[in-house]
Amino acid sequence: MFDVIVIGGGPAGVMAALRARELGVSVALVEKGQLGGTCTNDGCVPTRVLAHVARLMRETAQHESYGLIGPPPELDFGRLIARTQDIVYAVHEKKQLHKHLESSGVTLYEGVGPGRFIDPHTITLGDSGETLEARRFIICAGGRARRLSFPGAEHTLTHSDVWTLKELPRRLAIVGAAATGCQLASVMNTFGSDVTLFDTAPHILPSEDEAITVALQTGFTARGIHIETDIGSVERVEKDGAGLRLVYKRDGVEQAHEADAVIVAVGWPGNVDALNLAAAGVKTERSYIVSDDCLRTTAPHIFAAGDIDGRMMLVQSAGYEARVAAENAVNDLKGDDRMHTYRPLIVPHGGFTEPEYGSVGLTEKKARESGHDVVVGLASMVNLDRAVIDGYTDGFCKLVVDRGTRHVLGAHVVGEQAVEIVHLVAANMAAGSTIENLASLELAYPTYVSIVGLAARRAVHYLGLMELSPEWCAIDQFYAAEWERRDNG
Repeated sequence: MFDVIVIGGGPAGVMAALRARELGVSVALVEKGQLGGTCTNDGCVPTRVLAHVARLMRETAQHESYGLIGPPPELDFGRLIARTQDIVYAVHEKKQLHKHLESSGVTLYEGVGPGRFIDPHTITLGDSGETLEARRFIICAGGRARRLSFPGAEHTLTHSDVWTLKELPRRLAIVGAAATGCQLASVMNTFGSDVTLFDTAPHILPSEDEAITVALQTGFTARGIHIETDIGSVERVEKDGAGLRLVYKRDGVEQAHEADAVIVAVGWPGNVDALNLAAAGVKTERSYIVSDDCLRTTAPHIFAAGDIDGRMMLVQSAGYEARVAAENAVNDLKGDDRMHTYRPLIVPHGGFTEPEYGSVGLTEKKARESGHDVVVGLASMVNLDRAVIDGYTDGFCKLVVDRGTRHVLGAHVVGEQAVEIVHLVAANMAAGSTIENLASLELAYPTYVSIVGLAARRAVHYLGLMELSPEWCAIDQFYAAEWERRDNG
């Protein structure tokens, strides 16, 4: 019998197994397929390869204005897909997950089919009949792309199927305009597909700050991406010769859209079905495991982490949850009542679209709905010297600040290096620092991250924390230079 069995070998499972071993207990890790999870094998890593290539293609539009003469490159889509797989293999080689786990003393069961509970302390491995027992379990079985059940759904793809495409679809319909759908739309549009985005929400990226959704929708439309939001439902997908016809309803009336491929990106349910969780006393809701803030399930000896608990469903969150779950499981095993909690508040995230976007913390709307008296510091990339130098002046940095505490509640960035930029604000938020401290940072020049300083100093100005003459206060707009420093009091 093991002290701890971890089910799932993605980012959460590997982290949970390693942390439990660090705490001195015997650990087994069970993975039904290949280590690395969705993130490495068909999610973040290969998708980022596509985004990188799209970026290289977009940069060619600047070549002539910077004195670079020559024809733009042409995309060989088949070679690109092959390259994504090469990079997936390279990332696996870099991570050396097998070696790392085994050298740490974790007993590894890989490619054994799904682990299935037959009683609260025993699982069986696939169809082999082999059973394993443990005193504690950590379920990190991840999630998967949701497949819809409308007629003709078998003709549609998910993001996991993109890597099987032999050629670039000339006409591409994407159902779902959240993070995954928008990223695929942006990339495929750059590659040359005629892309149309569909969503039942009134606008794309519905969970992001309104400023981001407006900027992305404007940017996408300018680049020729067609956006159909506020639709009622997808009714069916029909074969139409060599292509497809997507039939959907708007205001109760059926409409049709012709496409060569349809990608569905409408959710990410947890992989709960094959686990037979009822045999272990673990409750599920809406395809996710129910757990408390200590990541303990309804079975006291079983914990859950990562996508399967339906919390954040991000790689960075999966790793953090895994550490919390492992430490709590081991403490519980040793009779230690100390329990760590996980409440996701400061989780930087974003999308490698064009333009890129990044966010952390509360949107302005959620901050106001939560009762905060907020001040917004907004700075445009057009006022950033590095952006002017590089020719990437679209975008902004928006800081949402609590007027009373002067703490940053959220940051929302659109533009070059947006996902990187929000991490500076996340560090300020995690430290419990104030907006004036963020405004007084001496950030390197010329850099994109300087946009944070501009936005922070504007918020400081609006909060009345900067001494100004009456004439300057009367100026409607406050423009601060990157290298400008004032006494913030």
